[in-house]
Amino acid sequence: MTHVKAYAATSATSGLRPSTIERRETGAHDVAIDIEFCGLCHSDVHTIRSEWGQAKYPLVPGHEIVGIISRVGDSVEGFTVGQRVGVGCMVDSCRECDSCLEGFEQYCEAGMVGTYGAADKRNGGTITQGGYSQGIVVDENYVVHIPEGMDPAATAPLLCAGVTTYSPLRYLDVQEGDTVGVIGLGGLGHMAVKIAKALGATVTVFTTSPAKASAAFALGADNVVVSTDSDDMAGAQHSLNAILDTVAAVHDLNPYLRTLARDGALIQLGLPSEKMPPVDPGLLIRKRLAYGGSLIGGIAETQEMLDFCAEHGILSDIEMVSAAELDEAYDRMVAGDVKYRFVLDASTL
Repeated sequence: MTHVKAYAATSATSGLRPSTIERRETGAHDVAIDIEFCGLCHSDVHTIRSEWGQAKYPLVPGHEIVGIISRVGDSVEGFTVGQRVGVGCMVDSCRECDSCLEGFEQYCEAGMVGTYGAADKRNGGTITQGGYSQGIVVDENYVVHIPEGMDPAATAPLLCAGVTTYSPLRYLDVQEGDTVGVIGLGGLGHMAVKIAKALGATVTVFTTSPAKASAAFALGADNVVVSTDSDDMAGAQHSLNAILDTVAAVHDLNPYLRTLARDGALIQLGLPSEKMPPVDPGLLIRKRLAYGGSLIGGIAETQEMLDFCAEHGILSDIEMVSAAELDEAYDRMVAGDVKYRFVLDASTL
C-alpha cells in the first residue's frame, strides 16, 4: 500500500479536512497516477453532504482527474510512465454485461464502480476514494489519454462536464443546421454550448437571469431566452430540435417542451435532490417528443470527446483553488458563484 495526502469529509457537516489515505499497490493491469489537477463537480457537494443518500465516510471526492503516470503494471499496454492521462467518473464495471461489452460502461447492469464512494469488488470491497488527493491507482481500461497541447487544469472538467454533454449530443446525432437548447449556464451548460456549436448547431441558452445573456453570447450561443419572461418563451415555441437540461434544481419542464419542434427531444442531465413537477404527456404526444436522460459517457466515448475537444480548441472555463479553499468553493458552487468550474491544484495538498 502507498499512503497519499488527501482532503476528506468525515460527516455530512464536517466539510473537507486534511487526511491521509491508502492506495493499493500497482497491479499487473494498473496505472499509478500522480494527480496534478482535479475538477470540482456539483455532484461532489451533493455526495459528501449526503444529499443523494447516506455517503460512506470518510470520503475523498473528485472524479475529474488529470495527472502524470508514475508507474504501470507489467501487463499494461498503451500507457507509459510520464504520459499525461485522465480518470473520470468510474474506475471499474462488470465488463461482461451488454452495456459494458458495447462500450457503455456507465450503464453497467451490475452497476459501475464510481471513482469515489463505491465498493470496489476487485479490491476487497473497500470504498473508492477520489481525486482530491496526491495520487490514484486505476485499472488501465478506465484511464484515458490527454491529447498533447491541452491545458491540463482546464481539461480536467471535461472528464465529467465535457462527456456528460457530449454523449447526448452524439446520441441525438446533432449536426450542422440543427437547433439545440441548453437550460442553465453553469459547469455543464457552458460545455454544452461549446460542444453543440462545434458540432455545427445553432444554440439557444435558457436562463432565469437576463444578466447572463452576455456570458452566453461570449461562449458562442446564438440566442438567449429568459425563461421567466413569458414573451421570450412564447417566441421560442416550436424552434428547437433538442434540449439539454443541465439544471440540478427543481423546475417545471413543460414550458421547455413547448419550445421543441416535432420529433424533438429533451435530455435530462441535471439531477435534482427532490421530485420534479410531472411532465404533461399531452405535450409529448402532440409533437412526438421524447423526454430522456443521459449519464456521463463510456470510456471510448470519453476519449473520443477529448480528441474532439482538442481538435476544436475546447476547454472548460475554470477558476483554480487550493486545498484550503475547498469548503469556500463548495459554498460558492451552491450559491452559483463560479464561472464556470473550480479546479483543485493538487500540489496544494
